[in-house]
Amino acid sequence: MKLLFILDPLDALVTYKDTSLAMMRAAQARGHDLWVCEQHDWQLQHEVVTVDAQTFAFHVDGSWKTSDKSTVSPANFDAVLMRKDPPFDNEYLYTTYLLELAQQQGARIINDPAAIRGWNEKLSVARFPQFTPPFIVTSLQDKILAFLAEHGDIIVKPLDGMGGSGIFRLRKDDPNIYAILETLTKFQTQTIMVQRYIPDIVKGDKRILVINGEPLPYALARIPKTGETRGNLAAGGKGVAQPLSARDKEIADTVGKVLKQHGLFLVGLDVIGDYLTEVNVTSPTGMVEIATQSKDWTPACDPAIMMIEALEQLVA
Repeated sequence: MKLLFILDPLDALVTYKDTSLAMMRAAQARGHDLWVCEQHDWQLQHEVVTVDAQTFAFHVDGSWKTSDKSTVSPANFDAVLMRKDPPFDNEYLYTTYLLELAQQQGARIINDPAAIRGWNEKLSVARFPQFTPPFIVTSLQDKILAFLAEHGDIIVKPLDGMGGSGIFRLRKDDPNIYAILETLTKFQTQTIMVQRYIPDIVKGDKRILVINGEPLPYALARIPKTGETRGNLAAGGKGVAQPLSARDKEIADTVGKVLKQHGLFLVGLDVIGDYLTEVNVTSPTGMVEIATQSKDWTPACDPAIMMIEALEQLVA
């Protein structure tokens, strides 16, 4: 296959654990050709979408080489993988429009750009109310305070962040309630999500990877460090691979079928305890940690290889 990865700047990637690089290593090992670009390398001239991309190859020592950029048609690739990290800002939105036009011109885009645009990673849990904790989405302080009064312990978070940024736990006696809500809602002008706090977060915020509708057998439980509410690895959480529970599998199987219908090929579900809390469709991570920790298990699981094998089946 000839694969194009849309990435953040290469020098900003954390080489030893980056999921995109793991997929690229797996693809190269299986004989596929790699190309890379960033989101600002895409352009539309009249009705035609093109991209300025460069070839990419790993050296034996793990370093890599790239070529000079050349302008190519996205349809020339067997698959274009959108792996740009959030925030989902206007530039990200504009990129999905260009990718959708490229898709109409014959390119295979993963994940489907319209689905990336339509499945907000926080709000999408509303599609599966049977699996969610109590929550509200609002910018209004009085609504949030009423929700806090009802549940006593809540999580508030922005709708466009990643890595745990902007997430706060609030209890009735917190002296910073008003300051936090004013900051997150920008004085009631920005909508946020408010969820009931789930005590099982101490056991980990489980990342379940779903590839073409099928969940992997292991989740990565991201366990908060001492004194921290957030389990995100970017916030200092510890990633521990573990088999899916019966409830995890029920959630992932049900949600996975819907994801596949919408062209969402690689997705990371976040599950705390028995509750679905997020549906990550932009650039889900955790592959390296699961592969490393499960290598001596039965069965072992290398998500990056499984992802490339699934792509091969899709393209065949």
